[in-house]
Amino acid sequence: MSRIVSDPGVLGGKPVIEGTRISVEFVLELLASGMSETEILEDYPHLTPEGLRGGLAYAAQVFHNEVYLELDAAS
Repeated sequence: MSRIVSDPGVLGGKPVIEGTRISVEFVLELLASGMSETEILEDYPHLTPEGLRGGLAYAAQVFHNEVYLELDAAS
């Protein structure tokens, strides 16, 4: 995760891929929309495979210790 940085002056402090203004959140949105890693790297040539994987590792770590509660649906 050393490729992930946060700076209050860049995107309001959101975690971004080092050397870019591409947030981890944006990378996840691209993947969720169906883009492949290859397509993302082609569309964002300043993004490296290591940076992309670093963003995914960061996201996985964020959820690693999350506690999930089952909620009843509102009536």
